[in-house]
Amino acid sequence: MSKKAQNELNKLDEAARAGWMYYVGGKTQDEIAKTLNTSRQSAQRLVALSMSEGLVKVRLEHPIARCMELAQGIKEKFGLTFCEVVPNVDDDPNSTQGLGQAGAAAIERALKFDTPQTIAFGTGRVLRACADELSILHCPQHKIVSLVGNIADNGEATRYDVAVHVADRVKAQHYPMPTPVIASSKSEREVWQQQQHISRIHALAEQADISFVGIGNLGSVSPLYKDGFIGDDELGVLSDSGACGEIISWVFNEEGALIKCDINERVTSFKLKATPEKPVIGVAAGDSKFKAIRGALRSKFLNGLITTERTASALLEI
Repeated sequence: MSKKAQNELNKLDEAARAGWMYYVGGKTQDEIAKTLNTSRQSAQRLVALSMSEGLVKVRLEHPIARCMELAQGIKEKFGLTFCEVVPNVDDDPNSTQGLGQAGAAAIERALKFDTPQTIAFGTGRVLRACADELSILHCPQHKIVSLVGNIADNGEATRYDVAVHVADRVKAQHYPMPTPVIASSKSEREVWQQQQHISRIHALAEQADISFVGIGNLGSVSPLYKDGFIGDDELGVLSDSGACGEIISWVFNEEGALIKCDINERVTSFKLKATPEKPVIGVAAGDSKFKAIRGALRSKFLNGLITTERTASALLEI
C-alpha cells in the first residue's frame, strides 16, 4: 500500500472514530477533539467526513464499529478510562497484528503535546513493535523513562528495552533503568534501589504523565523464561503459586493480586499501583495471554488497554 493510500485509510479510521463518538456515543465535538487530541475544527471536519463517506447511516458502516462497541464494553466491565480494540485480520488465535500501529498512534498522541511530558515504558515484543511503528519526530521537550531494568543475568542489554528505541525515534530525553531485570537476591535489589541515579529513575516513573506496558504470560513460552530471567525450578514454583502473568516482571495471579514469591522480592522494576491517577495502558492480545490480560485488568494496575477484537470478545464473554 502506498503512503498516500495509507494516509487516506488512516483519515477514514479517524473519521469513523469521530462519527461513532458523535452519533452513537453522544459526545460533543469538544469532547471528541479532546479524546483525539485535535482541534474542535478538525473534530467537526472528521464528523462531517464520516457522513459524506457513508460511514454513518443507521449504524456505523465500518469494520471499526464492532471494535468500538467492544472497547466500550471493556471499559465499563473493568472500569477503564481508555480502551482501543483493533480488528482481527486472520484466524491466528495469538495474532497481535495491528497492535503495533494502534500502540504507536496512542504514543504519538501523547507526544503531540507542546508542554513537556514524561512518558514511561515497560518492555516486550509487542511494545517494541509499537516503537518500530512510530513516526520520526523531534520531541526534545519530553522525557522517555524506562519502568524496568535492562540488564540480563549475563550482563547483556535486553533486546526489548523499548524506552531507548522510542527516545531514539522521537529525539526525546531518555532515562534508562540501568539495573538487572531481576537481582540475584532481595538484599541486592535493595542495594540497587538505594543508588541515587536509580532512585531518580523511580521518581520520574512515579511522576509519569502516561505509561505503556506489555502484559506477559507465564509458562514455557513466557518472555521471563524464554529470555533466561527465570529457570525451570522458578517457573515450577510460580506455577504452583497460581501465577498467571506479569507486568514489567511483577508476577500476579488470575485475580490480579501480586503473589508472594522469590521473583517479586528480587524484581527491580518500578512497582505499579492499583487505580493509578494517570493513564497506564497495557498493550497485549492472544489466547495464550488471555488469563494474564484478565488478571492484569482485575489488578487495577492498568486503566487502559489496547487489544484485538478476538481477545476483547473473550474478555466480555465471562
